[in-house]
Amino acid sequence: MKSEKVLKGESTTPHRSLFKAMGYTDVELSRPLVGIISAKSDIVPGHIHLGSIVDAVKKGVILNGGTPIEMATIGVCDGIAMGHEGMKYSLVTRELIADSVECMALAHAFDALVLVPNCDKIVPGMLMGALRINLPTIVVSGGPMLAGRVKNKCANLSSTFEAYGKFIKGDYNKDDLKEYEDEACPTCGSCSGMYTANSMNCLVEALGISLPGNGTIPAVFSKRIRLAKDSGIQIMELLKNNIKIRDIVNKFSLENALKVDMALGCSTNTLLHLPALYHEAEVEFIIDKVNEYSNIIPTLCKLAPASNHHIEDLYYAGGIQVVLKELNKLNLLNTSIISCNLKSIYDNFKDANNLNEEVIRNINNPYSKTGSIAILKGNLAIDGCVIKKSAVASKMMKFSGKAVCFESEEQANEAIIKGKIIEGDFVVIRYEGPKGGPGMREMLTATATLAGLGLDSSVALITDGRFSGATKGASIGHVSPEAASGGVIALVKNGDIIEVDFNENIINLKVSDKELENRRRNLKLPELLRGNSYLARYQRMVTSATKGAILEIGEE
Repeated sequence: MKSEKVLKGESTTPHRSLFKAMGYTDVELSRPLVGIISAKSDIVPGHIHLGSIVDAVKKGVILNGGTPIEMATIGVCDGIAMGHEGMKYSLVTRELIADSVECMALAHAFDALVLVPNCDKIVPGMLMGALRINLPTIVVSGGPMLAGRVKNKCANLSSTFEAYGKFIKGDYNKDDLKEYEDEACPTCGSCSGMYTANSMNCLVEALGISLPGNGTIPAVFSKRIRLAKDSGIQIMELLKNNIKIRDIVNKFSLENALKVDMALGCSTNTLLHLPALYHEAEVEFIIDKVNEYSNIIPTLCKLAPASNHHIEDLYYAGGIQVVLKELNKLNLLNTSIISCNLKSIYDNFKDANNLNEEVIRNINNPYSKTGSIAILKGNLAIDGCVIKKSAVASKMMKFSGKAVCFESEEQANEAIIKGKIIEGDFVVIRYEGPKGGPGMREMLTATATLAGLGLDSSVALITDGRFSGATKGASIGHVSPEAASGGVIALVKNGDIIEVDFNENIINLKVSDKELENRRRNLKLPELLRGNSYLARYQRMVTSATKGAILEIGEE
């Protein structure tokens, strides 16, 4: 037991005295120490209730002979950070969270970990840190928000952003906006569509590092509390059997998760977070595998923002276990690998029943015969860029438009609000990548405003930044190399023609190589940030989006 370093023998008398100062008893100090790492805060709707989840986990740990010890990590609410400089601090916190898990777990010699995240970067951040130190680990998230209802229709966070576009257009008044503000997000929990937070929580379940139901049981259901208690009980079983996180999260389960990603219609941000998990698990991530899997994995689910179905509908249909069972009919999954309940992946889903074949399509009647996410390549994105094909209008699957270039998200948002973007435009937002931002901001304000203006099926958008999972339309992100690294996206000029074929996964700037060479000679890249701020340090260490925007120590 690692905790013996701080609990066993006469030499640890000083250590035990500090535990005693906090009220721990000899009985508690004779048991394994289980660190419960929570992202509880009063600024994130997906996290505000995590105290009740942690309390339930503690009870489970105690019931099965362990001593639970709670600690906290940080978390940014992407929705509140959206559309201003605060979004620069969103993705970058993933690395801080991973580091904090490593630091707290090793500094205090915990024997096992229960991770209690819920939103966006917090889920992969905690997993990255846990993979790095490789202890027995289980994840139990806070669960999804219920969908709202406005004007007798389902509503969600993306609805509120789109409502602003309709307000600008004149379709909505201030009273309409107030109704969305009051009713679209009715409960705590991760926002109700298949956005990034819910995407990651569903993929965590597919990985087998959480108990079945983790991805879809609503935050406000008592079943979520029972799941948390069961997770506390189960972490002790993992510890007793010496099953560590890398025994569960490995090459085979990561491949499963990538395949489930295609079937679920997850957020494009998963293609930042999954590569980062591959890296921490010391498994090579090959970006071309995305299209390989997308070509053979059907899209079985279309949830908000691609439809009016929400995570609660996926829960009632049978959840992630049903999706796994459907995919297994194609013999594409690794089903013999172990999950955190010490059962095989197959044993977990074998008795699952599909209770709504509109929410989870039968494998023989998919929404699409191919997967929901694809990597596009061409001269504009030599190393690739990402698109959520399931959210693209059918008439936009082949598109050619005139480039309208912006050097920041703010510039683009202002132009969209002022009506300067018209049908047939190809909006280019650059210097918003991992290095250029720095921080790779999400562009939900821009895409949702376009949708609210009714332009999401006639205007395309491309950026070296990224998009919220709430984004829909022909929104292409993660362009690599990014502008700040001298990528071709930095060379695009207003009026250039950009062509994209989502069926063939091709994107090209219709400018000759000779002309691009001439433009490159005159290209002046912006200077890196000066000083010792976290963003300045991040900018110097971050890699490209195709590598998952992980941090690497540069050469001296």
